[in-house]
Amino acid sequence: MFFSIIIPLYNRPQEIDELLYTLTKQTYLQFEVLVIEDGSVNGAKDIVKSYSEKLDISYYFKDNEGQGFTRNYGFARAKGDYFVVFDSDCLIPEDYLETVKDFLLEHQLDAYGGPDGAHSSFTPIQKAISYSMTSPFTTGGIRGNKKHIGQFHPRSFNMGISREVWERTGGYILTRLGEDIEFSIRIQSLGFKIGLIPGAIVYHKRRTSFKQFYKQVHFFGRARINIYKHFPSELKLVHFFPACFTIFLFLGLILNLLKHPLAAFCNTMLGLWVLLIFFHSLAVNRSVKVAFLSIFASFIQLAGYGLGFIQDFWKRIILRK
Repeated sequence: MFFSIIIPLYNRPQEIDELLYTLTKQTYLQFEVLVIEDGSVNGAKDIVKSYSEKLDISYYFKDNEGQGFTRNYGFARAKGDYFVVFDSDCLIPEDYLETVKDFLLEHQLDAYGGPDGAHSSFTPIQKAISYSMTSPFTTGGIRGNKKHIGQFHPRSFNMGISREVWERTGGYILTRLGEDIEFSIRIQSLGFKIGLIPGAIVYHKRRTSFKQFYKQVHFFGRARINIYKHFPSELKLVHFFPACFTIFLFLGLILNLLKHPLAAFCNTMLGLWVLLIFFHSLAVNRSVKVAFLSIFASFIQLAGYGLGFIQDFWKRIILRK
C-alpha cells in the first residue's frame, strides 16, 4: 500500500519543518509527501527542499484558494493508493502509517479519520486547548472518540481517503466553513465505508493563544450553519448545545445583576461544570496548571462556537441572507 500525504500550507514555515521531521521517523516507508503552498507570503520552499534527501517529497505553489481546494490540488497530483491529509500544525507518531496500513488491510475502509492529542512538548495553553476540543464535557467526544455521539465524520487535520473516493467525488466542493464535514457526508452518501482508526493519533497543536483559539472556534460555529445549508438533516440537537451554553451564560449574568433568586441555581450548575472540567482535565493531563487553563479553554470553546453558530443561524436561517 502506497500513501500520498497531502499537506496544505499557508504562512507556517516553522510548523511544516516540525511536521516533516516527524515524517522522517516513520517505520512504514511506502509513502510520498506533497506540500502545497496556498499563496503564502512567508513561504517554506527552502525548508521543504531541505528534506529532499530524507523524504520522497514534492513542493507546489499556487494562488490562495483555501484549504479545501488546496487539498484537491494535491489529490490531483498524488500517486498513492490512499491519500492522507494532515494540517501543518500536526506532529505525527513514528508508527502512524504502519498503524493505518495494518488497520486498512483488515477492515478495508474507503475513508478514515483519527483522533488527536497533546504532545509532551506542547505549552500548557496548547494542552488545555487540546483538552477542550476532545473532552466529553465540551464537544461530547465527537472528535475522534470511539464512543462519539452520532455519525462519525473525519476531520481534515487527520484523515485519509482511497483513490477511488477522490475519483468519484472530485474532492472538496467547499474550501472553507465546514468543508471537511461536507466532504465526509458526501463520501458516505455514495456508499463508501467510513470509520475511525483509534490508533491513528496525531498531536495537533491547534492554536497557541486563547485569542487565536476563539477566532478558530467562532469560525467552526459559523461552519456548522454552512453545512446545514447543504445538508439540512445534518443539523442535530447536539449542535445547539454550545449556543444553549452561551445563552445560559448570558442569562446567568443578567440574573446575577438583577439579584434574581434563580441566579443561585445558575451559579451552582456552572460551578459543577467547572469542577467537572478541572478534575477531568487533571486526571487526563496530570497538571494543575493545565487543568486550571482547561476551564478557560472550555469556556472559550463553547462560547466562541456558540456565538458563531447564533450569528449565522440568525443571519442565514432566520433572516435568509
